Amino acid sequence: MKKTLAALLAAVMAFGAFTACTKKEEENKEEKTYVIYSDNSFAPFEYLDNATNEYVGVDMDILAAIAEDQGFKYEMHNEGFDAAMGAVQSGQADGMIAGMTINDKRKETFDFSDGYFEDGQILVVAEDSDIKSVEDLKGKTVAAKTSTMSAELTEKYAEEIGFEVAYYEDSPTMYTAVLNGTNVACFEDRSVVEWAIKDEGLALKTVGDVENAAYYGFAVQKGLNADLLDLFNKGLANIKENGKYDEILAKYGYSTKSADDEEATPEENTASDAEATDEEAAAE
Repeated sequence: MKKTLAALLAAVMAFGAFTACTKKEEENKEEKTYVIYSDNSFAPFEYLDNATNEYVGVDMDILAAIAEDQGFKYEMHNEGFDAAMGAVQSGQADGMIAGMTINDKRKETFDFSDGYFEDGQILVVAEDSDIKSVEDLKGKTVAAKTSTMSAELTEKYAEEIGFEVAYYEDSPTMYTAVLNGTNVACFEDRSVVEWAIKDEGLALKTVGDVENAAYYGFAVQKGLNADLLDLFNKGLANIKENGKYDEILAKYGYSTKSADDEEATPEENTASDAEATDEEAAAE
């Protein structure tokens, strides 16, 4: 009888401890405010709305929808792509969402969420340019945005073809360098540059085919903040299921077509429900 009572008491105490632990985890979740970094000029994923003086875009809306779905709080810092990566790597930020492509090289430093948007890179020149292929870049100077996958593609072609690379901190400055003739071309994520051409009226055009179709992901420092990554993945799955994800993409003129669909128009730029694979190479 005493053994039975002791066992029952132990079971009650264990259940009480489990309940307390679970309650504590829920309280910590409610109290925690995650610090998230992002780019500051990568429209339509994150950009400053001059009318409200607030940052808006696909990434901003997706994160807000996921946070609402999962019930967590966050503090957003739009400091630039390079700064965002540095903040996560140093532990200053818990995570980042900035049109960041999932690839093997970055997986050495970051842990990524499931892919939430598929894109690819393309050559961009001024509207009146006579450049018709990457081979025409030989001996010239091409613009690149620092620390991006577009920059890596630019560097690859620079080595293969033979041209100089000029680096810029953000896409608008890079576009300006191409528009004013300082540089003859740049490589950029197709969805981003086609937004700039269509919605901002920039006198640019794309040349050739999309390269390196890959997925954007939410990123945290490798080995840390697994709880935040789990919240993001669960929330992403939920907003895809309930239609909020498609609603966000439609708001910015996107559908869920593949980034390899060469017939896609700016209104049909791409996203995908699939996760990024280890073999997929890069966009931003």
